[in-house]
Parts: sequence; structure tokens; C-alpha cells
Amino acid sequence: MNWFTTEEIDNDTYVISEYRHWEETHCYLLIGSKRCLLIDTGLGICNIFDEVSRLTDKHVTAAATHIHWDHIGGHKYFPDFYAHGEELDWLDGKFPLTIETIREMACDRCELPENYDINTYEFFQGKPAEILSDGDEIDIGGRVITVLHTPGHSPGHMCFWEKERGCLFTGDLVYLGTLLAYYPSTDPEAYLESLKKIAALNAEKIFPAHHSLNIDPAVITEMRDEFQKLKADGKLHHGSGTFDFGNWAVWL
Repeated sequence: MNWFTTEEIDNDTYVISEYRHWEETHCYLLIGSKRCLLIDTGLGICNIFDEVSRLTDKHVTAAATHIHWDHIGGHKYFPDFYAHGEELDWLDGKFPLTIETIREMACDRCELPENYDINTYEFFQGKPAEILSDGDEIDIGGRVITVLHTPGHSPGHMCFWEKERGCLFTGDLVYLGTLLAYYPSTDPEAYLESLKKIAALNAEKIFPAHHSLNIDPAVITEMRDEFQKLKADGKLHHGSGTFDFGNWAVWL
């Protein structure tokens, strides 16, 4: 069985998924006329570079939506990578989880490849080729992707907005499943502000970093409104519990 599942979104955009792990991560390859942008590099259990190389021979720049282990696992194959300034410490030995904890998460509910030794798994560390900020534009030739700083799930979380196509790549800010905003490094109030920010875009298509790819953009306004209700009720803070809204929930 192949580790990666690759699907064509359109003739120059692909989603590369890892369905053998319960997190069902998605990475997105955007092919421009000059170079490519790879949004997230996945778990790092198998070599995503080989998968990308089957799709393009152009130079690939990697940009993580945020510096969590399940989004930067393949960064070791892409020395030209970008990151947000708020999370540079996590690329330099200061990530708040131990490698033992990360390895436990990497093999949790996962159909690992045969003979894979989880004790060899490492959390990527490195220096980005470019530090991204809100409003930056990444021009890959015929396609321009705008960086949106959307903290909440993590301090330097970013969404990537391709306005011309109406496509929003939401990372861990928006997906169907349980949104995580309970870690000390999360910020529920900032999460709400980020939802307000992306709701104003009126995206035609949204592409999450986990789980179902069949996701209605209207869920963004639904999430924004429910977060606002939680705030009005005095519940938008760490420790208030998990709130279920049908096909998504939030753990605070």
C-alpha cells in the first residue's frame, strides 16, 4: 500500500494526503510557471520529495502553515522553506513537546510502513530561507499566493489565499473534526479574530490540512459565529471544555 494518496485538484494543483495516520494530513502542491509552492510537508514518516518529484521537475519552495510536527515532517527534503517569525524558536530547539511525546503521536493510530523504526523519527529543525509576515505575496509565476497571519491554533499560524482562484488553504484553523485550541500555545480569542479575518474573504473553495476535503466554505462563517457565541457566554478560554457543532467541534 502506498503511503501517500495524490489527487489532482486542477491541472496545476495537487493534494498529497497521508490517510494511513488518523490525522489524515493534506499537503498542497501549487505549480506555477517559474516554481512551485508546497504548503506543508506532512508527517515526515515517508519521503514526500519523491512524491512531489513525480508531479513536477520545477524548483519547490515549502511553506508550513505552522511549525507543528505533522506539518513540517518533510521539510528536511526542501532547504528552500518559509516560516512565520512567531515560530522561529520552534525550529531552534524550543518546541514545547519532547521528542518522545512527538514519536508517540506519530505512531498513534497509524499503519506504519513495514520495518519503520519510530525511534528514528526526528522533529525538524532549521533556518528558513525567508520569514513570512501577514500580507506577504508569494509569486510562483502566473500565480500569486497571499500570506495571512491567522494565529489561534498556534502563534504563527498562516493561511494561504489565492485570490484569483478563490482558493483558501486553511491549515489547522479550519477543518471538519475537532479544532484544537486547548494547548498553552493556543489562543482562543486570537482564533476568533482569525476566523473573522478569513470569513471576510468569501472564499469559493477551502482546502484544510486534515480530514475531509469535501468542505463547504460556509463553515467558516458558522465557526466564526459559534466562537462569538462562546465568547458572549464567557466560555472562549482554556479549560472550558469541548463544544460539538455537528461535523466540527472545538476543544478549549
